[in-house]
Amino acid sequence: MAQLNFNAANVDPNQALDPVPAGWYNVKIVASEEKPTKDFATNGAMYLELELQILDGEYAGRKLYDRLNLKNPNQVAVDIAYKTLSAICHATGVIQVEDSQQLHGIPMQAKASLRPPRDGYDANNEVKGYKPIE
Repeated sequence: MAQLNFNAANVDPNQALDPVPAGWYNVKIVASEEKPTKDFATNGAMYLELELQILDGEYAGRKLYDRLNLKNPNQVAVDIAYKTLSAICHATGVIQVEDSQQLHGIPMQAKASLRPPRDGYDANNEVKGYKPIE
């Protein structure tokens, strides 16, 4: 139990949001964090989670997320992750990266796709590519 002293009459309720439509969006990375996979205890796998914020248009302020499997026993997953990281670096102009924070706040474009509902999960967005803002 937690004592809250909260009056919901003073705060608008959070609204569930549908995914954004598929397409290219101007975004910036606003947060990044290395996290363990569910199999971390057995294989040490980690991923880099990127939080992207849409910068303009109808969906300005909305978030997209990407996960890069940078440490994984599946070499194909690692190769894909590093190619995606390279695309982000080229899109932002930050070619040599020591820390993921170097990529924060730099506008670029991200291609969002729409993944239909499956396995009991609602529809959601996946990021399928990055490029510089033209």
